[in-house]
Amino acid sequence: MTIDEFKTYGHKIVDWIAEFYETIEERPVMSQVMPGEVKTRLPSAAPETPESMDRILADFDSIILPGITHWQHPSFFAYFPANGSFPSLLAEMLTAALGAQCMIWQTSPAAAELEEVVMEWLKKGLGLPDAFTGVLQDTASTATLCALVSAREKATGFAGNEKGAAAAGKAAGTLRVYTSAESHSSVEKGAKIAGFGRENVIKIPVDGNFAMIPDKLEEILKRDLAAGYKPACIVAALGSTSSLALDPLGPVGRIAERFGLWFHVDAAMAGSAALLPEKRRILEGVEYADSFVFNPHKWLFTNFDCSAYFVKDPAHLINTFSITPEYLKTSVDGEVKNYRDWGVQLGRRFRALKLWFVLRSFGLEGLREKLRAHIAQAEQFTAWLREDGRFEILAPVNLNLVCFRYIPRSGQSPRTPDSPGVPSEAELETINKKLLDRVNGTGKVFLTHTKLNGKFTLRMCIGQTNTEERHVRQAWELLRDYAGS
Repeated sequence: MTIDEFKTYGHKIVDWIAEFYETIEERPVMSQVMPGEVKTRLPSAAPETPESMDRILADFDSIILPGITHWQHPSFFAYFPANGSFPSLLAEMLTAALGAQCMIWQTSPAAAELEEVVMEWLKKGLGLPDAFTGVLQDTASTATLCALVSAREKATGFAGNEKGAAAAGKAAGTLRVYTSAESHSSVEKGAKIAGFGRENVIKIPVDGNFAMIPDKLEEILKRDLAAGYKPACIVAALGSTSSLALDPLGPVGRIAERFGLWFHVDAAMAGSAALLPEKRRILEGVEYADSFVFNPHKWLFTNFDCSAYFVKDPAHLINTFSITPEYLKTSVDGEVKNYRDWGVQLGRRFRALKLWFVLRSFGLEGLREKLRAHIAQAEQFTAWLREDGRFEILAPVNLNLVCFRYIPRSGQSPRTPDSPGVPSEAELETINKKLLDRVNGTGKVFLTHTKLNGKFTLRMCIGQTNTEERHVRQAWELLRDYAGS
């Protein structure tokens, strides 16, 4: 492709992107294709001769696009958001054009120093303790893995890196990780990768709000110590995946400090809410944390992937991950931050650029305005559920996630699970699955489910960049109209 051809198609693609966003509400939120449908329309081997860009773009429209679930649709209420915005999108275009590999300072000084600055901006914006220093990871899963490996090395005096996790654990005692029963699956996955083993991830019981119970944590720690285990790490959920439960950071952190354990806080989505002064209470006790992660790519309108990981002791992180072969040594290593030593990856994308664009284009107050709007929409949706009388709220609505289910009622009388004649749990699960499938089948909205205390639970997560109250109202009207029909 020549420069002139690149200009031609580049303009066409920008126009396509603009039209895509202008018309996105006309598209089904969740892809409507069947399993294998896209694959059967693709050739089984790559072409031997060049194909025109016109044909490639036509196939993109006709084959690929129908198989895309539109995370940027304002009626995307599933899982957690993976948001973008126009400033972030423009920065991603520049990042791709530069094609910089930002593993060390020398490979792109601006990338390293901009990352250092934007992480300080984020730290101040969230009100995190001054002791924290930040680095960008790809996802919270990677950040949690970094925390678990750091915890392993703290518990073994860095013997894990030298002798292997099994040998180090044998010498120190079987290493264990403690986390909420509602924590994200990445904790267990990271523990497997880091050599702890799934059996040594101990799930701590939760209270009626699905938050970790500190007294149970301490009780289990004492029991394990008496049995000869070596506790290494506590992972708190600041916004659990199923219900956005908030573990009590202060009580849990004080336990971690008392027992000398690494304390990691996973605030993947909820952490963004700390930008709001009125919500900063969610961080009470974060000063006890050794590491903290939240994802600007979830609820801070920055394209995936962009995960902000903060640590209290960067030297420990660097000692855990640093390997410096001769070919990576430079004359300025003692003066700069080489972020390849701050995590798993050697190769690193220029993620700081899009975050810089977003922070400058929105400003902190513009970001706060968006967050407040989403929280208000969740509160309004909750009010509609309660007013209707046929729905049960199954978890506290802490921020922007509403967990609920439909319970049929007799006549005009509201019903609860304790009312006479209410369907069994198995029947309620079938009823709510049907409701979810029918609503999602319209293509107008996309919600997902979880289970809380064994109850099939519908989840309404409001956080897409361009979601307005009218989109939330449409979702409510679909749920209301299909319920019981």
